[in-house]
Amino acid sequence: MDAQDLTKLLDSVRSGSVSTEDAARRIQRHASSASAGGFATVDLHRRARCGFPEVIFGQGKSAVQIEGILRTLASHGETGLATRVSPETAAHLLQVFPDGRHDPVARTFQLAQTEPAGPTMGRVVIVTAGTSDLPVAEEARVTAEAWNCDVSLIVDVGVAGLHRLIARLDDLKGADVLIVVAGMEGALPSVVGGLVDCPVIAVPTSIGYGANFGGLAALLGMLNSCASNVVTVNIDAGFNGGHVAGLIARRAAQARVESESPR
Repeated sequence: MDAQDLTKLLDSVRSGSVSTEDAARRIQRHASSASAGGFATVDLHRRARCGFPEVIFGQGKSAVQIEGILRTLASHGETGLATRVSPETAAHLLQVFPDGRHDPVARTFQLAQTEPAGPTMGRVVIVTAGTSDLPVAEEARVTAEAWNCDVSLIVDVGVAGLHRLIARLDDLKGADVLIVVAGMEGALPSVVGGLVDCPVIAVPTSIGYGANFGGLAALLGMLNSCASNVVTVNIDAGFNGGHVAGLIARRAAQARVESESPR
């Protein structure tokens, strides 16, 4: 429950449409945290503090643990998104949440939306250097879409054939933020950064031969980018790229609405 929700609830109590007992129950339901089966303490105030609800990092968690955390989030009116979900875990979750959505490429699982998402908040464009980078790019896409952004994906336009990127330049225009996902030597974010006037979030992947060092070469290349609008997240961190892009895109959309409002 954020400040706007609380204000509406208090106004309803003042008008008499909601009893004080019902209001107390609603506020109690929106406690700051809740235990999920004794194995997790779920943060229920993250949306109010940070703008987005808690997301479950599925790697290392059992299917039953992820199920318990999702049920806790849902019971408190929060959306549920889990990343790094194995096929076996996804099969279990689809049995207990048949309306949920599993993306096998992104390795994500989402609970069904209980309320309309509303208008999209900002435009995010995701660019991949190669097809092998798709799992990380798809994780970023699912995350940014969960944050209600307008997301498009441009695939396999790496520096080995730069004409492929040049042919898609019009698709980059008007984006509030770009996410560029690349492995190997990690050169693509620098190239893209020199062509656009918006922030570029570089996501290095672990794709590459031995001297790629599991993504370390791409990470260092992106950190050393000469394009001044490029910032870098961790190796294979599609969620982080999508989350930060969602924050940027939402702020950009809000700024446009405010600038267009009559003064």
